[in-house]
Amino acid sequence: MSSPGHQSPEMKEDEFANGDNGSALNRIRTRGAFMAGPYKKKEFRQFANPAPLGLCGFALTTFILSLINVGSRGIHTNSVVLGCAYAYGGLVQLLAGMWEMAVGNTFGATALSSYGGFWISFAIMINQSYGVIDAYSTPGLPAEVAAKHASSALGFYLTGWWIFTTILLFCTLRSTVAFFFLFLTLDLAFLMLSAAHFITEKSGAPGVMLTQAGGVFGLMAAFLAWYNALVGLVDEKNSWFTIPVVHLPWSETGKQRKLARSEV
Repeated sequence: MSSPGHQSPEMKEDEFANGDNGSALNRIRTRGAFMAGPYKKKEFRQFANPAPLGLCGFALTTFILSLINVGSRGIHTNSVVLGCAYAYGGLVQLLAGMWEMAVGNTFGATALSSYGGFWISFAIMINQSYGVIDAYSTPGLPAEVAAKHASSALGFYLTGWWIFTTILLFCTLRSTVAFFFLFLTLDLAFLMLSAAHFITEKSGAPGVMLTQAGGVFGLMAAFLAWYNALVGLVDEKNSWFTIPVVHLPWSETGKQRKLARSEV
């Protein structure tokens, strides 16, 4: 598996960009696919790499929400993230995931489409006009109890996304360092935020310290997503430099490079 990056050169039908076909590994660069499994480039039609677009949509929306979670400039209301969650992190990232499916990339399609759906559903839940949170306030129920019920329900939701992100994290163990740490920090962000909704303040609000920790990990994930997107955008045609890509030493590409150095 490799992080998003330059498009791979033309390859035969049985050659995979992530090096599953050992004979093709030495001839194919592994910077161009947002994936965890075999990826065949379609020869009958040229597709751009949709991974940078999806990563940028994810990064910006995560960046905004994470700044609010850490309490930057005393802001704690997350209404400003709604527009970005609907349009950029939601719809645009969902479309990028569908385009990943069009180029035969199962991992990219699953990850980008799912997180696009996450942002759309999250925006619906925090949008007061839908009344999702208000539904937990019933007549005769103390406000603190209602707030804890709503917080726990959101905790269930975030826990599911933590489990899903952990599954994707396992699929990055043979990729690049930046790609692995992107999913690791995102996984920790979901873990902290879900725990914050279970370990609440007396008022029923999510735990402050855990929410701030989730915000810190979210900011790290946002910048790592931008870095991986930049790897996919920069090439010899539009820049004087390329972004370094460090593969995990136990990945197929890492092993090949180590072998090549030892033979020199």
